[in-house]
Amino acid sequence: MSEPENSLIKAVKEKGRTIEAEMSFFDHLDVLRKHLIRSSLAIIVFTTVAFIYYDFIFDKIIMGPKNPQFWTYRIMCALSERFDLGPDFCITKIPFNIINTEMAGQFTLQMNSSLMIGIILGFPYLLFEVWRFVKPALHEKERKSASGFTFYATLLFLTGLFFGYYIISPLSISFLANYTISDTINNQITIDSYLSTVATLSIGSGIIFELPIVIFILSKLGIMTPKFMRASRRYATIIILIIAAIVTPTPDLLTMLTVSFPLFLLYEASIYISARVEKRKIKAELEFDKGLTNK
Repeated sequence: MSEPENSLIKAVKEKGRTIEAEMSFFDHLDVLRKHLIRSSLAIIVFTTVAFIYYDFIFDKIIMGPKNPQFWTYRIMCALSERFDLGPDFCITKIPFNIINTEMAGQFTLQMNSSLMIGIILGFPYLLFEVWRFVKPALHEKERKSASGFTFYATLLFLTGLFFGYYIISPLSISFLANYTISDTINNQITIDSYLSTVATLSIGSGIIFELPIVIFILSKLGIMTPKFMRASRRYATIIILIIAAIVTPTPDLLTMLTVSFPLFLLYEASIYISARVEKRKIKAELEFDKGLTNK
């Protein structure tokens, strides 16, 4: 066979491989599109349900941290009475009025907050679809080690969400509402500002609580190691205290420690998770080397 014919056959084969790779890439995109469509449909369903039952959601959930009878404030008053923590620890009033300054403000509020509730409720299903998309690309051992991804990621997110909603949000709102520099100034807070504060603190806490999952993934990729995390513990402590001071702008040390304590636990749990991943990697490498030696 002549040289030009060999070159032509090689070119055809190379083109065939390229087309096959492109088809495989677009096949993956098509599969991802289907997962995203199902996740979007789930969020739309939850958003619709939230829109229908919005009266309960607005009065009991969104406006909960503004109500002096909110669960957190009642617990604080009970603790104040039992342990004699002083009258300042017991929150009995949230002195500000919520106003709307736009013509379509209340309709926009209902749409945006319903969508926000829909995303929160649909988040576990979104994680499930992400797992279904990634799962076929993993080896059997990797599937087993990451089999609880959806459960643990959902559990951590919901734990952080409730912590942000029941602890960080009411503490921040009560402090900012009762903080005054002059009696001549009345607090008139827009509904957008109030909703943004509650949503940011609650959802932000849920995302922060995903730290162990992030560390697990980074450790699997070899980017994060327990040695590095232990060496960086003092810097992590400073960062955690800064975060606690920002999200709870209260002057007392007790409140800041209440917020920062779960973050310290998350960091230590992340070190433990990273150490387990590293231990499994070393064990797998030793087994691999042993297998080569036996051959």
